[in-house]
Amino acid sequence: MDQGKNVLEWDEYFMGVAALSALRSKDPHTQVGACIVSKDRRILSIGYNGTPRGIDDSVFPWCREGDWLETKYPYVVHAERNAVLNFRGSMRELKGSTIYVTHFPCNECCKELAQVGVAEVAYAYNPYPDSRETIAAGRILESAHIFTRVVAIPKVQL
Repeated sequence: MDQGKNVLEWDEYFMGVAALSALRSKDPHTQVGACIVSKDRRILSIGYNGTPRGIDDSVFPWCREGDWLETKYPYVVHAERNAVLNFRGSMRELKGSTIYVTHFPCNECCKELAQVGVAEVAYAYNPYPDSRETIAAGRILESAHIFTRVVAIPKVQL
């Protein structure tokens, strides 16, 4: 039997799922997606950045600058956190998992990833490598012995 020539590698597949999930975000500036995968390559959960479940996205602002209460920051749940919150299995299943995320996670998300036992963070972009949040995130990941690596978002044509 002839195997398809357009078969994605596992990393490409899972990063593709994260990237596709990001397209659900209503954020006009930054769409982030996440996909948590078990050690045996099962998708455990997905998430994207957005307002909490049940809240109308149009009620809150999507601005990045200005008075803090008039920006998106106090209202948006990050993709990584949503992926953890969307997970419906036993938390023990997250131990040793890999999260594929389109953007390098912030320090707050890294604390949660460490807390639930994620072993690896695969990310496509790190848009703010010198920010305080990214530096703190890196310290958290390193201290928790969470491996990080870059995985490109696949360019696929259906």
